[in-house]
Amino acid sequence: MAAQAQQETALEDSRRDREIGVEQEHLDRVYRRLEEKIHEAEFLMNDAAKRGQVGTPGALAERDAQVFRAGVHLNRLNNEFEDFLFGRIDLLLGKDGKKGPDGAYTAVEPAEGAVRDDNTADIAETLHIGRIGVLDQDYAPLVIDWRAPAAAPFYRSTPVDPGRVVRRRVIRSKGRRVLGVEDDLMRPELKAFLGGNELPVIGDGALMAALGQARSHTMRDIVASIQAEQDLVIRAPAASVTYVEGGPGTGKTAVALHRAAYLLYQDRRRYAGGILIVSPTPLLVAYTEGVLPSLGEEGQVAIRAIGSLVDGAEATLYDSPAVARAKGSYRMLKVLRKAARGALELGPGGRATPGRPAAGAAGANGTGQLAFGEDEADSPAQTSAGPPTRLRVVAFGRRLELEADALERIRRTALGGTAPVNLLRPRARKLLLDALWAKSGGASRHTDPELAAELRSSFDEDVISEDSFIGFLDAWWPELTPKAVLDAMADERRLGRWARRILNPGEIRKVARSLKRDGHSVHDIAMLDELQAILGTPARPRKKRELDPLDQLSGLEELMPVREESQRERAERLAAERTEYAHVIVDEAQDLTPMQWRMVGRRGRHATWTVVGDPAQSSWSDVDEAAEARDEALGTRPRRRFQLTVNYRNPAEIAELAAKVLALAMPGSTSPSAVRSTGVEPRFVTTNNGHSTVVRDSLAQTVREEAARLLDQVDGTVGVVVAMQRREEAAKWLAGLGDRVVALGSLEAKGLEYDATVVVSPAEIADESPAGLRVLYVALTRATQQLTVVSAERDEPDTTGVPDLLRD
Repeated sequence: MAAQAQQETALEDSRRDREIGVEQEHLDRVYRRLEEKIHEAEFLMNDAAKRGQVGTPGALAERDAQVFRAGVHLNRLNNEFEDFLFGRIDLLLGKDGKKGPDGAYTAVEPAEGAVRDDNTADIAETLHIGRIGVLDQDYAPLVIDWRAPAAAPFYRSTPVDPGRVVRRRVIRSKGRRVLGVEDDLMRPELKAFLGGNELPVIGDGALMAALGQARSHTMRDIVASIQAEQDLVIRAPAASVTYVEGGPGTGKTAVALHRAAYLLYQDRRRYAGGILIVSPTPLLVAYTEGVLPSLGEEGQVAIRAIGSLVDGAEATLYDSPAVARAKGSYRMLKVLRKAARGALELGPGGRATPGRPAAGAAGANGTGQLAFGEDEADSPAQTSAGPPTRLRVVAFGRRLELEADALERIRRTALGGTAPVNLLRPRARKLLLDALWAKSGGASRHTDPELAAELRSSFDEDVISEDSFIGFLDAWWPELTPKAVLDAMADERRLGRWARRILNPGEIRKVARSLKRDGHSVHDIAMLDELQAILGTPARPRKKRELDPLDQLSGLEELMPVREESQRERAERLAAERTEYAHVIVDEAQDLTPMQWRMVGRRGRHATWTVVGDPAQSSWSDVDEAAEARDEALGTRPRRRFQLTVNYRNPAEIAELAAKVLALAMPGSTSPSAVRSTGVEPRFVTTNNGHSTVVRDSLAQTVREEAARLLDQVDGTVGVVVAMQRREEAAKWLAGLGDRVVALGSLEAKGLEYDATVVVSPAEIADESPAGLRVLYVALTRATQQLTVVSAERDEPDTTGVPDLLRD
């Protein structure tokens, strides 16, 4: 059996390598043609420059026009030169033989007789899809511009309505190198031939082909149902919230990604505001990027992990379940609001800052009217207790003072507003000026309203223009940053004051300690985003636009195109500038905490939504609280629900074992129907021999041996799923086995699939959190071929090695 598996592995690898080579050969040809076109454009520019030597007005005009056209063409070729080929479609013979301006046949539907009676057919046309169109010397299309009508089937074709498309291929490339291919079959029941050979299929398309060409009519009916229910989701109208629910292996993620492509292609103008795809983990982002057909429109689609939604911050740490529950719940919102206001008491940067010159520099203004912090002993800069506690002003020949109690009243009054904390600073400044003005008695100096107003205005201008007053305001009402507030919350005593009666003492201690770490967790990222909304960003003065030297040019120089930003540069700039999107796709939505829903919701206030998930796989303990936050984020938009019911990834043997855990995790829930059986039952191995130290060593050896065995059995990847606290330990167990095997924590496995998996200690995973049984259900449903369950000390296996949680 091992020898047969190795042969199958070699065959699959060679098939994939061969297809990558086919696409590489085509890409090389395209780049050679692009280089020829660049040389042509350069020749035209040089030729046009020579025409200017004739000297006649007509020749000069012709030169300028030709230089402009050639320059624009050259500029576009150079900017689109890298990473522009991303797709391919193989089509049946069309109804007519008409060709469009791009060199492709215009027929949408296949010709009569294109499919023979024995359900075989020949591929009549192959089109590669990319960012720009490229024709060869004979004007045949090497690449079709993704916006051209001929490219529409790449986005619109589905198995229910395939048109002429037999196979759709996503091509992943980097620069001039093809990295991988992934196929979707639009007609899995068809045996198609290309150049006399059967059309090869790579990836999930190969599985669908095997199912579709099975001898059993029942199997073909199941394939049809898969296609129909997924097609309904992909084409669903977008003027609402589209819920997509389905268990493991039902293709939720792939359907959502193809929906993104379909929506953008159908209504490009509407979705010019961009599509945001939110994934739960960086691992799933990497998988998503490999599946999503590139949309060819710069800056249109952003794929982000939930821990990467805040610019300048990246989640690299994991919180314990208890800390995650505290940080992710609605209760944290109250704590953050208190912390944002309380951090003002700590001075600039969210902490006391002794020695800050601006806050306590003694001195007077240029006219000798104003002084702040005159006595060194009273200078706030000499203390480390927080912001200054006294403001002194000399005005109208009098010393005006605001003591700590007055300053505190002013602070409380200013904070009574509803605006973000940083945006309340102008209000606080005005209240300070009002208090100083009242102390000065200036209001009684003139009975004439105009003179009184003029005196007040002069008083305010004198005060606010002084560096010393500005320094006082900076120290007394500093501009706060989310990170500064989060750092302040790392002080357990301080957090206890802000979180009193909101979090219990144990939660306060654990949260404060977690915030002392160097780095952020996914829950910290949501807190940073919430703090940004609570604090606000003060408006910055606009910089004057610098005069562009090109504004002064005319003639030839004026027509010459300046280098524009590249496709990649423009995409990165637009993604960085965009804070809201026209459509938001949330993958594995059942895992979002209330605070994370608030974060995602801010990016889709005016968006349409596709929400993808499975309640049975939720790792968040309070499902009702998360649902409330989700509904708040989605607003009053109408909802449309779809249910995917067919599991075409997990074999029945694995699906049946996982269903036992689902029955414990969510009694009454129904698992999706598995459509295939491999005849390979899950394997159970135990290491429990009664001595903890020996068990630990034995566990490492057992897991490594099982991973090595599975590497010999399957042709692809092996995932070893462990409890979160064992992640680093498990990685050491697998050292040296190669890059086909990966160790991952239970929460990292969400959305991912492997040819085989080793699930280590089901009891440890189940006991990690209140949602542990649902997390275990996820871990058991990652394998497409084989599953091994390794029991440890806490699993209580029977004589056959089956742990307690997995027995009938």
